[in-house]
Amino acid sequence: MNIPSYFKLVLFVACIGFFSACNSSLQGDNIAESRIVSFNDGWSFHLNDSLQDNDTISNTTKWQDVKVPHDWSIEMDFDENSPTGHGGAYLTGGLGWYKKSFKISENDKDKRLSIVFDGVYSYSDVWVNNHYLGNRPNGYVGFEYDITPYVNFGDKTNEIIVRVNNKNQPNSRWYSGSGIYRNVWLKTTHKIHVAQWGTFITTPQVSAEKATVRIETDVKNETLQQENVSIVQTIYSDETVVATSEEKIDVNSSKTQKSIQTLTVENPKLWSDVSPTLYNTETKIYVGEQLVDTYHTSFGIRSFKFDLEKGFILNGTQVKIKGVCLHHDLGPLGAAVNTRAIQRQLEIMKEMGVNGIRTAHNPPAPELLDLCDQMGFIVMDEAFDIWEKNKNPFDYGNDWDDWHQKDLEDQILRDRNHASIFMWSIGNEIPEQWSERGAEIGRELSKIVKSLDTTRLVTAAMNPPIHIQNKEVTLQFEETAAQPNALAGSGALDIIGYNYAHQTYEDHQKNFPNTPFIATETTSGLQTRGHYDFPSDTTKIWPVRWDKLFTEGNADNTVSAYDQVRTPWGSLHETTWKIIKRNDYLSGFYIWTGFDYLGEPTPYVWPSRSSYFGIVDLAGFPKDVYYMYKSEWTNEPVLHLLPHWNWEQGQLIDVWAYYNNADEVELFLNGKSLGTKQKEGEDLHIMWRVPFEAGTLKAISRKNGKVVLEREIKTASEPAQLKLTADRNTIKADGDDLSFITVDILDADGNFVPTANNLIKFEVEAGDATIVAVANGDPTNHESFKGKQHKALNGKCLVVVQAGKTAGSVTLKVTADGLTSNTITLQLQ
Repeated sequence: MNIPSYFKLVLFVACIGFFSACNSSLQGDNIAESRIVSFNDGWSFHLNDSLQDNDTISNTTKWQDVKVPHDWSIEMDFDENSPTGHGGAYLTGGLGWYKKSFKISENDKDKRLSIVFDGVYSYSDVWVNNHYLGNRPNGYVGFEYDITPYVNFGDKTNEIIVRVNNKNQPNSRWYSGSGIYRNVWLKTTHKIHVAQWGTFITTPQVSAEKATVRIETDVKNETLQQENVSIVQTIYSDETVVATSEEKIDVNSSKTQKSIQTLTVENPKLWSDVSPTLYNTETKIYVGEQLVDTYHTSFGIRSFKFDLEKGFILNGTQVKIKGVCLHHDLGPLGAAVNTRAIQRQLEIMKEMGVNGIRTAHNPPAPELLDLCDQMGFIVMDEAFDIWEKNKNPFDYGNDWDDWHQKDLEDQILRDRNHASIFMWSIGNEIPEQWSERGAEIGRELSKIVKSLDTTRLVTAAMNPPIHIQNKEVTLQFEETAAQPNALAGSGALDIIGYNYAHQTYEDHQKNFPNTPFIATETTSGLQTRGHYDFPSDTTKIWPVRWDKLFTEGNADNTVSAYDQVRTPWGSLHETTWKIIKRNDYLSGFYIWTGFDYLGEPTPYVWPSRSSYFGIVDLAGFPKDVYYMYKSEWTNEPVLHLLPHWNWEQGQLIDVWAYYNNADEVELFLNGKSLGTKQKEGEDLHIMWRVPFEAGTLKAISRKNGKVVLEREIKTASEPAQLKLTADRNTIKADGDDLSFITVDILDADGNFVPTANNLIKFEVEAGDATIVAVANGDPTNHESFKGKQHKALNGKCLVVVQAGKTAGSVTLKVTADGLTSNTITLQLQ
């Protein structure tokens, strides 16, 4: 094929200066610095369904400059007629092309070079200098191509082209995003090097006194002769060396040889959800006296088991898994990976008391797992949402036969050193779970996992693992619920995973006496932040059935923010937590979901385009139920009042309070006591029914008669001003870092206005920064996330500012018609 040379964009990769020649003067420090470098800058992008092959690119093709990670779908308009449907948030896919020109130093001529993609959604094809490298259908799995035979060195330019086909829709039950949406890397190594994902570190014996550390290393020899190599392992705790080992092995030409070394760490610092201490292993490969490769692996030392009576035991201590499920999108940023955006989500979850993450329903970005290691989350790493049977016409079921083994193997190899991972989930709500074929596939997948990692448990998210007698619940599964779950009884699973079916949890020991329990997905409560329906003590089941269009609900597609609305297959938030809380043998659960996500706007369809399931909304603003969990899961004093206090005179309002660390709460309205209340039995909140009267609602929590906390909510008048709060006022000038700035609408007296929906406008007045997203958490809003203005929802709006690469001050101006404008200053360092 012929691509005109005048379309090649010359890009000098900034990091090429770090590359070193592969000869006797090669230094270890240079290898460590240059082994893998970012390949994210300098890409061009073209979206045009008419391009079917890369040789059809011509001199009329229009390209735009982009930086990856890049998600083109998030830039599209919401379209009721989009083939992605409500599952895909009514955003469009398509056929996209990426290209990049680059140079490789002459010094690297004797080295091995490869291009590494952390994830491309989906059906990617890659060429370098017109040489076809391969394709990967799965959009969630990382992959690597050896480009050594095809690249030019010195002053001659290289070109990489990537075709991304997300045209065939629907292919996902949630928003997938489109494009090179994860990081890309250029890897440069000696011909003798640690193979891809080539270390595996386990800790077979762990005590407070010492830990045995077993290190497997795959050494690859791509030279033309056998070599004797030395493998030197050094384990670091921060900067301190705690153990070393050396082994010599012979590695044949064009072969990979495994080394196994066992080291001992004295008085180890154990990894846990509350103290996530990590160690770092530095693996050095020598040929004679020459250092040819340096490779780093982070790991944690911990012991765990799932006990039939006591649930999850971590380092000898009983720990209840208090987890959430997370889809991979980052709200208004779309699917494009940004480490700070992921970190912010996890910080918000940690603040709530969450200690577990389920990667629903696919292998996650590597950055999420790194952060879970560092922050202390108990991760269920999930592989598949589909096996052989399709859930959508163009989904992964079409690629299952050809790719499932490779995809699963690559996921396990990539992720198995992460201290945070405790379970592998081989499937979510798989249709085959009810048939013998499902049992066969389950055993096959479990065998694949255990061929690569026997240190963790294998599970599957089944809906449900047993037959349920309750007709209300079996509505979701009425065609198959009369059959036993073949997958649960197949012997493939080390731990039984329940999706919903909370009514059956307390029968688990009877139904599965020899297999521990985990609730893989629970609850499915529904809320719109800041909207309240009365009375609050009635339960609403929305939709009535999962498979029928919901025509009831609220005319504006809102859902009450009281914990009173659930799906027919789920429960209220309080219901499932009470069951998990009171039974030791129930190891824990993963709530659906921690954050609202794009797509799947149950119970509604258009104009709703994102979910209502989240404990936190799409902009990252907590809903009220967040504080129920915080009061239960943290030791931090909590006193949270809901709803707001702007209503009609005399209207009966249900006032709820979530609290902890106190015996009682007393409520006051305009200085008059409305009585003291206490939680009784398993209660998780208290309630007063109060005729509305404008003024001040005040709550005081007390323990042993002493005040613990006080909270006030005041009736607000008309919107008058804007309050700006950045999650971080100082960020890195690295071109990636983000500041999330919350806009609160206040009245003239500084009271929050909970009903304000003003249009907010944003402008960077000074400094090297860009507005990359705006949002308000409203599932029905159709304004672009990529605009410079956005309506508030119930008094709040979000703007996300991304740093450039020039240090200094950045000034953001925020305005709204009729309101006093405001500015905020950020520092880029």
